[in-house]
Amino acid sequence: MWVAGAAYSQPTEKEMPKGYDAVRSGIATGKLDSISYPSKTVGTTRKALVYTPPGFNKKTKYPVLYLLHGIGGDEKEWLKGGNPQVILNNLYAENKLQPMIVVMPNGRAMKDDRAVGNIFDREKVEAFATFEKDLLNDLIPFIEKKYPTLTDREHRAVAGLSMGGGQSLNFGLGNLDKFAWVGGFSSAPNTKRPEELVPNPADAKKKLKLLWISCGDADGLITFSKRTHDYLYQNDVPHIYYVEAGGHDFKVWKNGLYMFSQFLFKPVDNASLNKYSVLGTPASTNIRNAKYPQILPDNRVIFRVKAPDAKKVQIDLGKKYDMVKDTAGFWMATTDSISRGFHYYSLLIDGVAVVDPASETFYGMGRQASGIEIPDKDGAYFAMKDVPHGDIRIKRYLSKATNTWREMYVYTPPGYDKSTDKYPVLYLLHGGGEDQRGWATQGRTDLIMDNMIAEGKAKPMIIAMLDGNISAGGLSGFNENVLKAFENELKQGAIPFVESNFRVETDAKNRALAGLSMGGLQTLYAGVKNNNMFSSLGVFSSGWFANNPKLSDPQYAFMKDNASAINSNIKNFWISMGGKEDIAWQNCQVMMKKFDEMGIKYTYSEYAGGHTWPVWRHDLMLFSQLLFK
Repeated sequence: MWVAGAAYSQPTEKEMPKGYDAVRSGIATGKLDSISYPSKTVGTTRKALVYTPPGFNKKTKYPVLYLLHGIGGDEKEWLKGGNPQVILNNLYAENKLQPMIVVMPNGRAMKDDRAVGNIFDREKVEAFATFEKDLLNDLIPFIEKKYPTLTDREHRAVAGLSMGGGQSLNFGLGNLDKFAWVGGFSSAPNTKRPEELVPNPADAKKKLKLLWISCGDADGLITFSKRTHDYLYQNDVPHIYYVEAGGHDFKVWKNGLYMFSQFLFKPVDNASLNKYSVLGTPASTNIRNAKYPQILPDNRVIFRVKAPDAKKVQIDLGKKYDMVKDTAGFWMATTDSISRGFHYYSLLIDGVAVVDPASETFYGMGRQASGIEIPDKDGAYFAMKDVPHGDIRIKRYLSKATNTWREMYVYTPPGYDKSTDKYPVLYLLHGGGEDQRGWATQGRTDLIMDNMIAEGKAKPMIIAMLDGNISAGGLSGFNENVLKAFENELKQGAIPFVESNFRVETDAKNRALAGLSMGGLQTLYAGVKNNNMFSSLGVFSSGWFANNPKLSDPQYAFMKDNASAINSNIKNFWISMGGKEDIAWQNCQVMMKKFDEMGIKYTYSEYAGGHTWPVWRHDLMLFSQLLFK
């Protein structure tokens, strides 16, 4: 017998226990009936299966779950492959379900609706879309007339497997006035694009009681579930994204029913929804087909590496995590929740820092390191989108300043090769321990600019991403000689090369300079000293060293003497910081106070995130919108 109080708890397990789909003796069972209903949509009488729960009472009104099949099945597919009535009976026996009626219809809405012949025939595939009308106008009214049901949206759910999973997302999210509970198990290519499924995220967030999306990790259709999850995550729509070991099969679908049904028609704790996935999603920074590292929905990361002869293995992600070895020689660790965006990391194998063979490598930290991209809710501006795309070109040049061959990465905007126009140029500088590749790879410069230009927020421009690593007399680092050497390279090497090899405007109003951290210092030094060459300067997470007056005082003296020219020439003097947690924050505060005393005009922006690439990507997105206007 169902106990009211016990049924309002959310599931405690993450997977269906083994044998849970087997019949138990000595428990109350529900009843399974075959029904026929008239369909005006199809013009015939159609069939469905209806499960009523143990203790079904015609005087009690019940909520309803509509459970849909796949492209090769019919109303009996769940019964033949999934034993849904057995799973539900066992859940009721453990007081884990709110009593409900479950309807298993035929989702192929055509007169000959059997799964015979070519199931991929266009007419048969189109019939799955037609079923939306049959479901809403024929089946639901019939069920609500024949059975004692609660008829409001909050007591109506729809879920399905494969093709039925796509139908469930399409119909459920497309009719939020009819369904408050929606589940897609291994949703197939019939699933609409996320922007069509949820055109109004705020409305979906308000109306949905639960949105469930699940798939097996080895299912070739997981991309359709993943793209929907990514969109929902970015738009802050609560949902469960559940990944488990498995393919496109009933093992996964039975578990989907087992988990999803336990949530239905009860209060839902949205704050806990990200804890239910068994597996994480492979990071976008993994090499092709690598399953690890995996990112869990709450942004914890699972790392796995094979090192059978190692004595100790750790993950160094800023914080070090000890890994545990299994009998097969694999070491695993799960981190705390990691902040959004790009992070460098290393494996420490018996104390030696090495790259993870499962991850792409990036030049950072002064060496090749692994990198991992953590999903960012605010990262739509650097996402790949269906907009015109520019190019990144790798250019080598013999610098007159250093008499050495050097390299830069150059972004050209969409349409550059077909145009005869001349473009303005932003010279963009990386930080310490990185090089000219940083802004192109870690920084996502091309995607940011493609999106900003497509939205009309930024003018088409060329961006020259320079190598700021310059030595002076064998010296490197932060000193006057090294900064002077970079200034010479910029003026005598990089700028002349760009202006000789690309169609660019060559006056100050069409030239800008920006950089992060070390590149911010170089921007301050070269940009301020040569304020007649640039109309905009961007200083990201940087500032003159407050504790090094030998370096900073001459710069302040120059600025004080030339304040009028600086204010006149530099139209956008843009200074940004990654919040108080940014290691450059204090130096920047001291610097801006000096600027205020001297009357130097500037704009300050702050974006929480520390001294990290998520901050600098955001800086480029904002700064690019100010340029050349």
